[in-house]
Amino acid sequence: MKKLIADIKASMGVYESEPVYGLLAEFADPSALLHAAEKTRKAGYRHFDVHSPFPIHGMDKAMGLGNSLVGFFTLGGGITGFALAYWLQWWTGAVAYPLNISGKPFFAIEPSIPVIFELTVLFSAFGAVAGMFALNGLPRPHNPLFYSRNFARATDDAFFLHIAASDKRFDLEETRRFLTDVGGRNIELLTEES
Repeated sequence: MKKLIADIKASMGVYESEPVYGLLAEFADPSALLHAAEKTRKAGYRHFDVHSPFPIHGMDKAMGLGNSLVGFFTLGGGITGFALAYWLQWWTGAVAYPLNISGKPFFAIEPSIPVIFELTVLFSAFGAVAGMFALNGLPRPHNPLFYSRNFARATDDAFFLHIAASDKRFDLEETRRFLTDVGGRNIELLTEES
């Protein structure tokens, strides 16, 4: 069970390892980072992540990531909103406050459509946001990457690849050599105490 939880967290980018958190390497440009991510995946590393100030086309494929699951959360939210709105309109019209107005039925779908539509959209949005937060492992108030002086440039003009120590293939010297071979520079050891 512990391994399953660790794997789920790793799929969200939350890596658990102490005291060494991993190695962080800087790359010269987006193309170098893209090729390094491909080589990292092909070398068998699975617990790694890339950081860039902007999206890089093809990075998902280079990292071996599949399609996002946020759509399923959105669908679940939409179905929930639809069902809740339908039930709410039926219950208020036919059960709680049945008013006979000119012989019309207590519940009709036609006047209920705006409420059903609005709650479907609202709950879909809630599902999408909740799914995004859950799948990204957010909120994450503590991450050893935040203590790296070089990593502060990740939102400005630098490109980084992080290999976590929780990866099965991680060996400090071998991984450092690998990052150097794929073009990494300023390779930094990240620890939990940093």
